[in-house]
Amino acid sequence: MALQEKLDRFNKQQEKCQSMLSNIAAKSSSSRAAVAPKPAPAPPFSGARPSAPVKFSNDTERLQHINSIRKSPVGAQMKRVIDILFQTRQAFTPEQINEACYVEVNGNRDVFEGLRKNPKVYYDGKRFSYKAKHDVKNKNELLVLIRKFIEGIAVIDLKDAYPNVMEDLQALKAAGQIWLLSNFDSQEDIAFPNDPRVPIKVDDDLKELFRSIELPRDMLDIEKDLQKNGMKPATNTAKRRAAAQVQGISAKPKPKQKNKEFSKKAKLTNAHLPELFQNLKNS
Repeated sequence: MALQEKLDRFNKQQEKCQSMLSNIAAKSSSSRAAVAPKPAPAPPFSGARPSAPVKFSNDTERLQHINSIRKSPVGAQMKRVIDILFQTRQAFTPEQINEACYVEVNGNRDVFEGLRKNPKVYYDGKRFSYKAKHDVKNKNELLVLIRKFIEGIAVIDLKDAYPNVMEDLQALKAAGQIWLLSNFDSQEDIAFPNDPRVPIKVDDDLKELFRSIELPRDMLDIEKDLQKNGMKPATNTAKRRAAAQVQGISAKPKPKQKNKEFSKKAKLTNAHLPELFQNLKNS
């Protein structure tokens, strides 16, 4: 009987402990839910200046420039591409053209077709390159080309052959391998070969015509004929004569008079040095 009472008392104590533990757990959870998060403390006031305003990206100006190029007329965009091709003398894909001068060839059909049909542009199906009138790339090839044109070739047709073609033309002229003569009608230089192996025959009629031309005797008439043929005289006789009249100077130069004093000194020198002329007397 006493054992049963002790067992009942133990069970009651266990129930009481369990109840106390449940109450403690309930109170702790409710207290955590009731606690509100504290707001972060405001930063202390600082008298320093506010940070600089945010600037646009450095790319903004470049993007505006690209946009203005792509909105420009087709002819202006084509000129940019041709200038790049001419300066570099390299072949460019449409993507490389876009990177070099911001012209979108693939995105603008008019620009693409204009370049493909332009006589100064060569398109091989993938790349664009500059197309000169004559396909020469150095001084030796240039000389070979000029020698093929016995009657002369216009320098304007050679200017775009390669970047330093004009320097090579002057070098060939200085070496006596070509002639550079001006055309009176167009005022353009003509390159002629100066090759002794090339036979050049001049008609007798042309020789006779050249010999029959009589030049004017007065410089004024000569200067007028030069101006009539599109040439600029190196002298201005009318201006020179007018200045001479104003200053009272005769147009014809006076004959030089012999210096009498110099002649007297020469005679004295000859008299004092007779041995210098002894051989002349004996001869």
